[in-house]
Amino acid sequence: MLHRIREVRKAKGLTLDEVARACTPPTTAQTIGRLETGTRTLSLDWLNRIADALGVESSELVELPDRTDIPVAARLTAEGARALTQTATLAPPAPGGSTQAVVVETGIGDYRAGDEIWIETLAPESYGRALNRDVLLPRPAGRFLFGRLIGREDGKLHLLPLGAGGRQQVVADPPWIGVATKLVRGL
Repeated sequence: MLHRIREVRKAKGLTLDEVARACTPPTTAQTIGRLETGTRTLSLDWLNRIADALGVESSELVELPDRTDIPVAARLTAEGARALTQTATLAPPAPGGSTQAVVVETGIGDYRAGDEIWIETLAPESYGRALNRDVLLPRPAGRFLFGRLIGREDGKLHLLPLGAGGRQQVVADPPWIGVATKLVRGL
């Protein structure tokens, strides 16, 4: 299996040691280096652990024959656009099995009209992963709430609306929530 672990790690500006410590459970920089170079077999378990540590989907770490990666032209820094020191590519976003979307019709908060917000559906036991993130919550009769999840207490979720002057809302025991994972915006 061809993989892009080193490329993604370097694009994120992380060292082998930082990725090793971010793995669950933590491992060593030497192990990550061996997995990157192929001197140690990359199992699916290792691929998923490293993807979680890098904050990407595991599919973004493998080279698939039917996927066209996007070449990186430059890097943007505080000093301006800079040339790359070596060639790099980015994997186009690919939806996962629990991915849905929210389409923004009217700008609110940090979102503009025309934005597409990709959300990952979470079950109640995973709600902690969504704290301080924008989420979509289902409500009765086909309604929804969208806002920043600021707290979770006794099965109740505390949501802060995106617009200025909105009041915190409390929702009890939603069957699922969708946490914002990607923003797709045309320029």
